[in-house]
Amino acid sequence: MLYSFLKKYLFLFCMLMGSYIHAQQDLKLQYNQPAVEWTEALPIGNGTLGAMIFGRVDTELIQLNEATLWSGGPVQKNVNPNAFKNLALIRDELKKENYQKAYDLTKNMQGAYSESFMPLGDLILTQDFGGHKPDLYNRSLDIQTGLAVTNFKIDGVQYKRELFASAPAQCIIIKLSADQLKKLSVTIDAGSLLKNEKIIQNQSLVLKGKAPSHSDPNYIDYNKEPVIYTDTTGCRGMRFELIIKPIVKDGAVSYEGNKLVIKNASEIILFVSAATSFNGFDKCPDSEGKDEHKFAEIPIKKATGKKYDNLLKEHVADFQHFFNRVSLKLNEKETNKSNLATDERLMQYAKGEKDSGLEALFFQYGRYLLISSSRTHNVPANLQGIWNNKLRAPWSSNYTTNINLQMNYWPVESGSLSELFFPLDEFIKNVSVTGAETAKSFYHASGWVLHHNSDIWAATNPVGDFGKGDPMWANWYMGANWLSRHLWEHYQYTGDKAYLKKVYPIIKGAAQFSLDWLQEDQNGYLVTMPSTSPENKYYYDGKKQGTVTTASTMDIAIIKDLFENTREASKVLDIDSEFRQTLDKASSKLFPFKIGSKGQLLEWYKDFEEEDPHHRHTSHLYALHPADLISPLKTPELAAAAKRTLELRGDDGTGWSLAWKVNMWARLLDGNHAYKLFKNQLRLTKDNDSEYSGHGGCYPNLFDAHPPFQIDGNFAGTAGVIEMLMQSQNKEIQLLPALPDSWSEGEIKGITAKGNFIVDINWNGGKMIHSKILSKNGGTCTVRSAEPFIIEKLNLKSKKSAIGYTVVFETKKEESYILKPIN
Repeated sequence: MLYSFLKKYLFLFCMLMGSYIHAQQDLKLQYNQPAVEWTEALPIGNGTLGAMIFGRVDTELIQLNEATLWSGGPVQKNVNPNAFKNLALIRDELKKENYQKAYDLTKNMQGAYSESFMPLGDLILTQDFGGHKPDLYNRSLDIQTGLAVTNFKIDGVQYKRELFASAPAQCIIIKLSADQLKKLSVTIDAGSLLKNEKIIQNQSLVLKGKAPSHSDPNYIDYNKEPVIYTDTTGCRGMRFELIIKPIVKDGAVSYEGNKLVIKNASEIILFVSAATSFNGFDKCPDSEGKDEHKFAEIPIKKATGKKYDNLLKEHVADFQHFFNRVSLKLNEKETNKSNLATDERLMQYAKGEKDSGLEALFFQYGRYLLISSSRTHNVPANLQGIWNNKLRAPWSSNYTTNINLQMNYWPVESGSLSELFFPLDEFIKNVSVTGAETAKSFYHASGWVLHHNSDIWAATNPVGDFGKGDPMWANWYMGANWLSRHLWEHYQYTGDKAYLKKVYPIIKGAAQFSLDWLQEDQNGYLVTMPSTSPENKYYYDGKKQGTVTTASTMDIAIIKDLFENTREASKVLDIDSEFRQTLDKASSKLFPFKIGSKGQLLEWYKDFEEEDPHHRHTSHLYALHPADLISPLKTPELAAAAKRTLELRGDDGTGWSLAWKVNMWARLLDGNHAYKLFKNQLRLTKDNDSEYSGHGGCYPNLFDAHPPFQIDGNFAGTAGVIEMLMQSQNKEIQLLPALPDSWSEGEIKGITAKGNFIVDINWNGGKMIHSKILSKNGGTCTVRSAEPFIIEKLNLKSKKSAIGYTVVFETKKEESYILKPIN
C-alpha cells in the first residue's frame, strides 16, 4: 500500500517536474556550435558585471564588462563661454529664413563629446583535449533562471560549464565539472584592451588597470590619438580591478607566469569580481575615488565561503523574483520548436515559418536583459546594456537621449519591473544638476537642459567638439523634457506621492527651461528656435538641405506633454497653482500640430520636403508614442495624419526604429501592422553574411541589430508586445487594443497598468475569454474592451461608448476583479 502510494506520488512529481523543465526549455536560447562572432555569444549580467559567453571547447572566451567602467571624469563648467552670444544671432537668421546661416552659427554653440563605456577584459579558459573533437555539443542560456550552460563530450567524458551572474553575491560564478573524476585540467588567463598589469595574488589572478582620460566616439577619425590616457586635469581616468579566484576539488593549482594552471581536478568553481574607483558623477575618480581593490575583493571573500548550490539557489530566487511576474503564451497548439537551435529557428522564421514560441521568447528576452543590466546605482542601461567588447564602441555605447535611453526603459513599468527604474531615476537627478549649469552658461536660462548625448559623468552640453559636429543631432534641446516623462510615469504606475514630491522640482525645472526657451513668432505662437528634428534633414528653396529650423513638431509635442504632466503633478501634490496657470497660458499659445499636403503630420514648421522620406527617426510622432496627445479615440484627425506619416515612412528601418513603429502602430489600434514590424525585428542579421546582412533585425543571440548592436530595440520590442495586448493611457486600461490576427489565442499574465493595476488577459479566436485585474492601490479603474463584458464581483453591465465598451468602477486595495465577455 505504501509502495503504491509512493509510486503514484513519484509519478505525479515527475510529471510536474517534466512540465517545469518543458517550460524552462521554452525560454532558452540554445545552439549546437560555439559562438564565432560576439553577436553569437550569450549574455549574462547582475546589473553591474556582465559577461558574453562564447562556449568554445578548447579555448573558452568569456568577455567581461563592469557597468561603471567609463573613460573620462567629471564634466567641467562653462565649457563654451562664447556659446550664448550666438543665440540671438541664430534666432535673427531663422526669422529671415536664412537656414544655412543659422546652421553655421548653431555649430558655435557646441561643447565636448561625451565619454565612452569601456570593456573590462577577457577571461580565457584553455583545456587541452589532445586534438579530439567534441560530441553532443550544446550551449544554452535559460532566461528564466539566468543560467548559461555549455555541454560537450570528448573521448568518453562528459564536460559541463555552468555560468551565472549573481546579484546577491555580486560575482560571476563559473562551475566546471565532468562525469569522471580528475578530468579537469585548465589554464586560466585574462587580458584587457585597457592599460593594465596582471599579477597572481592570494591564489587569485588579478588584473589591475586604468581607463582612458578620454575616448573619441567611434565615428570621429580626425585625431591622431582617439584614445588618450594622459590626464592634464588630474581628475580623469578611473582605476579598475578584476579578480578571478578558483576553488578546486581534487587536483593541484600552480602558476605559470601570470596564469593559473589547474591539473587533474574533479570540479572547479571560479569566482569573478570587479570594481572601479568611480564614486559618483561629480567626484574625481582618482583622488576622491573608491578603493577598487576593496570593493572587488569583498564579494569574493563572501562568496567563496558558500556552497555552489546555495549560491545558485540564491541567484535563481533573486532573479525569478523579477522575471516570474510576467508570463506570455501564444498559440500553444502550434508546433513547439523549443527543441531546435535558436539560430535554426531564426532561419526558419526568416523563410516564413510560424514560430509563436520564438516571438514569446523575444518578448521575455527584453525583460531578461533589463533585469541583467539595470541594477547599478546612478548607472542605467546604456546603448548596449552592460555588454561591450570594443575599445571604441558604436556611438560610445553612451546615453543617447533623443530616443535610445528612453526606449531602454519603456517596458520597466508595464513589464512589472518597476524597482529596476532606480538607476535611470538617479541618473536623471544627476543630469538635472549638471543640466542647470548648462542651461545657465549656454543659454542664460533657468531650469535644466539635456542635449543629445550623455554619459556616466552626467554630461549635458551639446556635443560636437566645439563646432565639428552636425547640429542635426548635436544641437537638440529636449532631453530633460523627455526624461521628465519617465519620472511622471513612475508615479502614474506606482501611485507613490512621496516619490512624486521628491522629483517634482526636477520635472518643474525642465518646464522652467522650456518657458525660457520658447519664443513668440510673428503670429503670436510660442515656438522653439533654433530647433531640429533629430538626425533628419529637409529641402528648402529647391534642393538646399536644412536641419536647423523653427518649431519642429517633436519639440512642440515634447513641450506640450511636459507642460501637461507638470500641471497634473502639481494638482496631485496640491502645490504651485500660480506656476500651473503660467503653464496653462503658455500651452494655449504653443505652435499647433499641422497636417501636410500628403495628409501627414508635419515634421517641420513648414511643409518641407524630406531629404530622406524613409528616415529611421519618427520623432514628430512623439505625441502618438510615447506620449498620448494623439490617439484614435480622442484626436481621430491627428491620428489619421499620424497613420499617414507611418505609411510614408515605410515598414523598413533599423532594429530600434522597427521597434518604435511597433509601438506606434499599436497605439493606432492596428495590430496586424504592428505585428508585421515586430516580425521584421526578428529578421536574422549577420554582419559577415550577405544573405542576412544589410537590414535591421536581430543577431543569432537575439541582440537587436541596428546594425550594429543596440539594445534599445530589444527593450522597445518587449514594450511593443504589451502595447498590442494592453494599453494604459487616457486614464483607462484597454484590453487587446491591437491584437494581431496571427496571435489568435494566448494568455499574458502579470503586466502592469497605470494606477498600479496588475492585468491578466486570456483570449481565443481573437477575442477575450476572461481577464483579471488586481488593484494594488485601490481607486477608480476604467476598462475598455472591444467586446461587452461584466465584472463578476460587482455584476456591472458595461455601457456602450463611442467605440468598444467601457466600465468605470471603484476598487479596493489588493482586491481582484474578474472580467468576462457577455455572450
